[in-house]
Amino acid sequence: MTTETLTHHHAAHDAHAEHGHHDASGTKVLGFWVYLMSDLIIFGSLFATYAVLVTGTAGGPSGKDLFDLKFVLVETFALLLSSITFGMAMIAMYKGNVARINTWLAITFLFGLVFIGMEIYEFHHLIAEGYGPDRSAFLSAFFALVGTHGVHVTSGLIWLVVMMIQVSRWGITPTVKTRLMCLSLFWHFLDVVWICVFTVVYLMGAM
Repeated sequence: MTTETLTHHHAAHDAHAEHGHHDASGTKVLGFWVYLMSDLIIFGSLFATYAVLVTGTAGGPSGKDLFDLKFVLVETFALLLSSITFGMAMIAMYKGNVARINTWLAITFLFGLVFIGMEIYEFHHLIAEGYGPDRSAFLSAFFALVGTHGVHVTSGLIWLVVMMIQVSRWGITPTVKTRLMCLSLFWHFLDVVWICVFTVVYLMGAM
């Protein structure tokens, strides 16, 4: 076998391997979309439950009495800004800039941490005032919906830390790219869900 034939064989093998990886990457991203759709069903069920129970205050306070829109607006902006900074991290990924990826991921993490910190503060304040999930059906539905979203954001924060470590150690490998793409989908999905929470729970509740 000549050198030219061997070179051609190796090139064909590399091209096949690269094509196989792209197929696997696409399959993983598609699979993650399926997961997000199943997650959407969970949130849809929680929204429906909240809509049914929102008037069940059992003689206690309603959203109008409890919600501070200015506080929640700051919380909302923190999460929306984190979506923008994650977008910047993805742009850095496509440009092959490892340092900027981690910088933007770290900023995204900080915005997400602010969001979770404010949510924990709100929950603690409500429970301390005697308005915990056991006070009424309305509050049970509120804590279930907002709390489920908070758990998802917390999972996203852990995932962000894991990805920052992997980017630092391995660089921008095809596997890391796929994982960042899936995390990006997850993070933007949580932003969309939160906009719905803000509108349905807080904005409509305070009116």
